[in-house]
Amino acid sequence: MKYIRFAFSIRNSLTAILLTACLFFSAASVSGQTRAMKQLEEKRKSALEDIECTSQLLKETRSSTQSSLNRLNLLAEQMASRRQIISLLNQEIALMDQEIADMNVQLNELGDDLNAIRINYAKSLQNIYIRHSIQYKWYFVLSAETFTQSFRRMRYLREYSSRQKHQAALIIKKQTEINLKQQEIEQTRTEKLSLLDIREKESNRLQAEEAEQKTAVHQLTQKQKDLQAELAQKKKEAEAIDRQIENLINLEINRTLTAGTSAGSGSSGKRNTSPESSYLNTKEERQLSSSFTSNRGRLPYPLTGKYRIVSPFGELKHPELKYVRTYNSGIDIQTTAGAEAQAVFNGVVTAVFTVEAGYNHCVIIRHGKYLTVYGNLRTVYVKQGDKVSTRQKLGKIATDIHNATILHFEIRREKEKLNPRRWLN
Repeated sequence: MKYIRFAFSIRNSLTAILLTACLFFSAASVSGQTRAMKQLEEKRKSALEDIECTSQLLKETRSSTQSSLNRLNLLAEQMASRRQIISLLNQEIALMDQEIADMNVQLNELGDDLNAIRINYAKSLQNIYIRHSIQYKWYFVLSAETFTQSFRRMRYLREYSSRQKHQAALIIKKQTEINLKQQEIEQTRTEKLSLLDIREKESNRLQAEEAEQKTAVHQLTQKQKDLQAELAQKKKEAEAIDRQIENLINLEINRTLTAGTSAGSGSSGKRNTSPESSYLNTKEERQLSSSFTSNRGRLPYPLTGKYRIVSPFGELKHPELKYVRTYNSGIDIQTTAGAEAQAVFNGVVTAVFTVEAGYNHCVIIRHGKYLTVYGNLRTVYVKQGDKVSTRQKLGKIATDIHNATILHFEIRREKEKLNPRRWLN
């Protein structure tokens, strides 16, 4: 009798351990899928915000040859965001399919457990009916050879009754778990259907945007001469600002080298002829330069409000207009009317000037051996020599006759032009 009770106890313990382990790993799997779903949903929300911003900028900008090129670039950005949303939706749907499959496996396991518990419970009830009548219980207790044995038999009967109650409660619990799991599966299926509907709408919007892009490309192709003339004018404007900046840098080099020569003549007679080191005369300037470098990839965007890049850095052929070749010393960022330019890092305003060929007012800030350039400002809030801090407002960005508000932004390491996108967050 003792051996049977011991074996029964071991079997129950092992069953409990296995069930607990299964539930733990199932919960861990579901938790991992939930985190992945939340991450995908956050990325999808971010892409939708990008599309919302781009759509607003597209609505604000009126038609012209140059603005049509910017519109085409904005449309390409919007289509890329739309494709990202569709890709994220596909990943979310795949995760939901996996989640539904996992829950169905868990549901089957719960069903098997419930059937096993019901069978054991039915057998025990049958055993009670046959053998555990009141008379049998008294006979079982009173037929013991000793009082100790009789006491143990009474305790065994109580434990057996307790196990019966436990099994009945377990049946109710398993049935409840099954009902909840079925509800989870139905809810997940409903969410999946919602995502499938969203994906279909996004796919339709993408098709419409692709058609709009083809129309825009055709229209600009018809105005090829006008567009090339405007691009040539833009190139002249870029060259003008390049000359202004290079003249400014040359003046600073000459001034600091002259100061270094005078100081050297009064001491050891040596002088530092390195243009780069001439900008790092003080500990503060060296620290500022080092700090600017260490913040590569984390600098804030140089303007307030919503924005999209409409002209990237460097020389490139347009992906849709093969005859269009552009060059940009920095990046052009379109934003909404009334937006302001802001400093991307602590520094000193080294110049405020007007570019005759375009860009309206322009501000240059020095950060040790690095320069940042903010072009096309309608009004300027700072002056030469001012110390500025990160995100300090520099001026209001100009809005042109076509209702486009575009900031021209550059980053330079002295005369070397750097790609701003690699520095901005």
